[in-house]
Amino acid sequence: MKISPIVIAATLLAGFAPAAQAQQGRPALERLYVIDCGQGHATDQSRWTTGYNAGKEVDFSDNCYLIKHAQGWMLWDTGLADSYTNPPSQPASFTWRRKTTLASDLEALGVKPADIKYVAISHTHGDHSGNAELFPQALLLVQKAEYDWPNQDGTARFKPEHPVKKLEGDYDVFGDGSVTVISTPGHTPGHQSLLVKLPKTGTVILTGDAVHFQESWDKRLVPGFNFDQDKSRASMQRLADLAAQNKALVWINHDKTISDAVKHAPDFYE
Repeated sequence: MKISPIVIAATLLAGFAPAAQAQQGRPALERLYVIDCGQGHATDQSRWTTGYNAGKEVDFSDNCYLIKHAQGWMLWDTGLADSYTNPPSQPASFTWRRKTTLASDLEALGVKPADIKYVAISHTHGDHSGNAELFPQALLLVQKAEYDWPNQDGTARFKPEHPVKKLEGDYDVFGDGSVTVISTPGHTPGHQSLLVKLPKTGTVILTGDAVHFQESWDKRLVPGFNFDQDKSRASMQRLADLAAQNKALVWINHDKTISDAVKHAPDFYE
């Protein structure tokens, strides 16, 4: 029996269809690593909790988050500068230190600084932006209000030659809704948070310093040193609404209890 070329072609295509469908079904957002980017200790928590817990000592976590997407690697916050592995002298009331360098942490995961396509900074305080210039080729994703906000001595917060996309509000990083920068001003003029929709874990919100501790989240406590108190409260409420809408986990960056409960690199979330 003679078989039509059309039938042969259709049969071959049918055979390839499952493989093609499997390839298409693979999630573009592959994984999220949590990297320990510093530890802090303060002798009086009330500076951050608006008078609560006066005189209570508190430990801080400080994480960076590495995201693998089909379109490339993204790093959310860069933590304390790697120089803090040999910390400079600091007032005894508040100290920071790093156990390892970010460069070595990335190397352990098989990632080079040159592999990073995007570096998004929640805000420009040194415990979040300390290693931004470790990635001179990466596109900075930062709110324009933050980028234009000068240091106390009037200098710029980033090197002018560093490639940057100045955001003015929310931003869908990869264009597929999997990773979205959320504008949450208040702690600083252009503070931002990150909403990550992982295929297996579900949605996670990375708060930056929109909130410092679980107690601050529960009681809507805003530190007195925040740039704008009203915007800070509005941003916390916005994150709470997004968490409810997306059934999201809220990872409060500096809350050590929360940080200790999540998996850190080399483990990851899918």
